[in-house]
Amino acid sequence: MSDTQTKAGAAGDAGGEGALRRSLGFRDLVVYGLLFIAPMAPVGIFGTLDARSHGAVALVYVVATVAMAFTAFSYAQMVRVVPQAGSVFAYARAGLGSGAGFIAGWMAMLDYLLIPAVAYLFSGIAMNALVPDVSRWVWTALAVVLTTLLNLWGVRIAARVGFLVLAMEIVVLLVFVVSAVVVLAREGAERGWLSPLSGDGSQGAFALSAVIGAVSVAVLSYLGFDAIASFAEEVTGGSHKVARAVLFCLALAGVLFVAQTYLVALLEPVSSAGLAADPAAQGSAFYDAVDSSVGAWLHNLVAVSKAIGAAFAALAGQAAAGRLLFAMSRDRRLPRALSRTDAGVPRAALLCAAVITLVAAVWAARRDDGLDHLVSVVDIGALTAFTLLHASVVGWFALRGSGPVIWWRHVLMPAVGAAITVAVIVEASRTAQVVGAVWLAVGLGVLLVQRGRSSPAGRSSPSGG
Repeated sequence: MSDTQTKAGAAGDAGGEGALRRSLGFRDLVVYGLLFIAPMAPVGIFGTLDARSHGAVALVYVVATVAMAFTAFSYAQMVRVVPQAGSVFAYARAGLGSGAGFIAGWMAMLDYLLIPAVAYLFSGIAMNALVPDVSRWVWTALAVVLTTLLNLWGVRIAARVGFLVLAMEIVVLLVFVVSAVVVLAREGAERGWLSPLSGDGSQGAFALSAVIGAVSVAVLSYLGFDAIASFAEEVTGGSHKVARAVLFCLALAGVLFVAQTYLVALLEPVSSAGLAADPAAQGSAFYDAVDSSVGAWLHNLVAVSKAIGAAFAALAGQAAAGRLLFAMSRDRRLPRALSRTDAGVPRAALLCAAVITLVAAVWAARRDDGLDHLVSVVDIGALTAFTLLHASVVGWFALRGSGPVIWWRHVLMPAVGAAITVAVIVEASRTAQVVGAVWLAVGLGVLLVQRGRSSPAGRSSPSGG
């Protein structure tokens, strides 16, 4: 066993400052992953994907699931050899060095702090639609406070409450599936039965480039499954459970996304060309299709489910952000106070993450264009961190020789995964690329300052990296 594994395990089992409590099982990990992703994540971006892919929206999710599988596979490789709370920060540090580890953690931080803000804002918008007398920023702030209190209570309690919320979301999704199947059986489909996989023809012949372009947006639906790796020091029974949970969560999410987008595409009365010509209708396309084919009751049920589910997706994201801040602080890359734990809960790091997320979410909730600003940048940090994750697999196994090398597993798969994430970054919006570049430049500046001020002793990490 490596020094990294030994010391990470000791840190997770010991009591006192810097130790996390081991209390999570396989089911808890899957709950956190699915909560963060959200079983009905495609609802808000269905119209955009349908318009961009020329109607082949289900195919978009098939391709996106396969693309993200390479990243899940790399997570599974690294969590077995570096079972630490820092996730990609710890993996890149072990496989590529402390500097690359800091940059990976820094870029992942952008993702982990902003995705919960987006989810809280979704919850606030949905609740404001149901109770318009209360401003959406108030609902957004209330969601932050409630879920933060659950996270401060402890990871186990939060997982139990999250399981109930996840069960509700699954039930609502099943109600939608059954209702859609009944309507299709009675009245038939608005589009061709294979159109969700081949395009509806309203924008011409099938175009692979259009599908690939839509995949760059669909990837947003999957961000969060990687957060499971952040709980590596709190799982019972070994890190192999974390690896299995990452892969299982991604596969299950892929099946759910393909199924629901296939069905709603068949119910959609507006062609993909019509949606492309009317961008204002794209955001509500899923709800409009359900409303016209099944009824307003299902529309409202889905809306309530999304309001509650989004808040608890943010709960999982906030928990992962807290673990990332905790791990980077423990390695002396962030203020040392964030590495303190109370009864095995990293409350200081959680409160820090909650305050940053609260400010971002409330700021966005008070602006008409706030959601657009947040959504446009949330994936760039994760994709950059994923690229460094793939490089860390090659670095750990093939370059450092820290374990037996299986070339297809430790070189080929990560190389393909890195090529995919770089391609998605290239296809990202200009705003996202600029924000990502600025955030990266700031991180590099922080790294240079730290190296200039640190002594040899200060540069050492808990894992010796």
